[in-house]
Amino acid sequence: MLKFYFGPMDCGKSTLALQMNYNHGRQGRRGLVLTKHDRSGGPKVTSRIGLGLEAIEVEDDLDLVRLVTAHDRIDYLICDEACFYTVEQIEQLADLVDEHGVDVYAFGLASDFRSVMFPAAQRLFELADEVCRLQVEVLCWCGRPGQLNARVVGGAMARTGEQVVIGDTDAARVRYQVLCRRHHRSGRLGEGSADAGHEPVQTAQ
Repeated sequence: MLKFYFGPMDCGKSTLALQMNYNHGRQGRRGLVLTKHDRSGGPKVTSRIGLGLEAIEVEDDLDLVRLVTAHDRIDYLICDEACFYTVEQIEQLADLVDEHGVDVYAFGLASDFRSVMFPAAQRLFELADEVCRLQVEVLCWCGRPGQLNARVVGGAMARTGEQVVIGDTDAARVRYQVLCRRHHRSGRLGEGSADAGHEPVQTAQ
């Protein structure tokens, strides 16, 4: 089975990935944990609540079918940050399910900072046997449900730039913030930000 779990930042995707790997391993199943562009900057799956696990970094040229079939037996894959994989690698995940009997559990964002779907996420929506929106509630600064990830550069919300720029949710120059649809569209970042009290000028990255 190919399952895709998606949601905005802070909704528990990596935490669930780690828990799922633990549960499968406890039952004697053999698996691999994969990631790409983890917030730690290394080949790890890390969650914001402090959990972490070494993982295989998915480079663009990594053939996932070859990776798995090089092992004697692999029952499942945990694929964190799958939205950053190539579309070809998503096809390979489907091949592993259909041709090799491997269960694949993919986790990631659906859309980027512009609210445009990542190509790999779109392909997962098209191919997955099951698509699950994670239900851990993430709130916008206004109290509404957070749905979209904004890229904040120098205190202002960016509308253009590279699709993938690694950042986090802290006070770094490039960071990300979860917003409701209303405030993602208007660019309002909330109290204490550069835009407090007025609509910001949108800047390019």
